[in-house]
Amino acid sequence: MKLNLKNPIVFFDLETTGININNDRIVEICYLKVYPNGNEESKTLRINPEMHIPEQSSAVHGIYDEDVADCPTFKEVAKVIARDIEGCDLAGFNSNRFDVPLLAEEFLRAGVDIDMSRRKFIDVQVIYHKLEQRTLSAAYKFYCDKNLEDAHTAEADTRATYEVLKAQLDRYPEELQNDMAFLSEYSSFTRNVDFAGRIVYDEKGVPTFNFGKYKGKSVEEVLSRDPGYYSWMLQGDFTLNTKQMLTRIKLGMK
Repeated sequence: MKLNLKNPIVFFDLETTGININNDRIVEICYLKVYPNGNEESKTLRINPEMHIPEQSSAVHGIYDEDVADCPTFKEVAKVIARDIEGCDLAGFNSNRFDVPLLAEEFLRAGVDIDMSRRKFIDVQVIYHKLEQRTLSAAYKFYCDKNLEDAHTAEADTRATYEVLKAQLDRYPEELQNDMAFLSEYSSFTRNVDFAGRIVYDEKGVPTFNFGKYKGKSVEEVLSRDPGYYSWMLQGDFTLNTKQMLTRIKLGMK
């Protein structure tokens, strides 16, 4: 099924040094840009993470230190990537929990201020898990009846994710709508304020902490009663995006 698009949508996948959003870095990014008229553009970039790629990570994606030694750093290509995805919705496989937060961190570290708040985020893995409970390779086999060759390469995973979403729309016409706003809402577990989900909107639309001793409490209420909590979070092991959104809430307090 052809996607019903109002804006271009970018399917993307990251290969990284690890799975820690705060500290790990991108070593490869592939994105497939699909336009409302059906035209497609694809780009794959190897990135020098400026740190050692752990052997266990290299064993998964096959990218080693020497493979990216002469590649550009993320800071050197950040503006190009930001320009390519400007005004686009974003889609991926497990992207809401990992790829989107990590990409946002890399932009912040590079000093590129890209506003992603108006984007729609479609996570094909969430749709898949809600309806079938499997992995990307199994999803590709189940929905597209194909074996996923070169799994855990960004390009293969990106293309497979795009094909799986189209097949999901064909298979579940009664459950799914070919509409990016619907799919974005359907593939979200919570309404996040920050990409890492440390702060979420409650049922009344109030930013609320989603972790720790103040879980379920209004951010403004907590910062009013315990001002030191703000400083603790800024100095703590939280993503730059989480700290950025917390600061915006604090600055907007009466």
